[in-house]
Amino acid sequence: MKHERPEADATGLRFCVVAAQWNEAVVNRLVDGALSVLAQQGAADADVEVRWVPGSFELPVAAFWAAGSGEFDAVLAFGCVIKGETEHFRLVADAASEGLMRVALDTGVPVLNGVLAAYDASQAESRSGGEHGNTGSQTALAAIRMARAARAAGVK
Repeated sequence: MKHERPEADATGLRFCVVAAQWNEAVVNRLVDGALSVLAQQGAADADVEVRWVPGSFELPVAAFWAAGSGEFDAVLAFGCVIKGETEHFRLVADAASEGLMRVALDTGVPVLNGVLAAYDASQAESRSGGEHGNTGSQTALAAIRMARAARAAGVK
């Protein structure tokens, strides 16, 4: 029986981080967590690009541009949608999630979803470097492993 378990070695891989400016304080912490992990795992500064878009709803199209360019081994998307008085946050989070998955399936490039959908600001804080860790760091590790898995599968 053969088991393949991709390593978290970012050496020689290229990454694009797409990030939403909406709830930017939270998103900055997610991006910082991701960039820190990518660097710790061997990604060179020149192999990482960060692109900002207005909000989480715009993340899929920015991910599509990055994935379709052929320049990157993985795309990491970060945003934060916090529930207000309506269900708008769910519509945006669902659209972002579905769009990011579609980009991954359509391009074959790993696209990692680091969009937080929180009921309140404390949940977002807790998951962007607080008591529940940093979703950005976790997303970066998954991106490295998926990029390695894609290479092992001969995708890139």
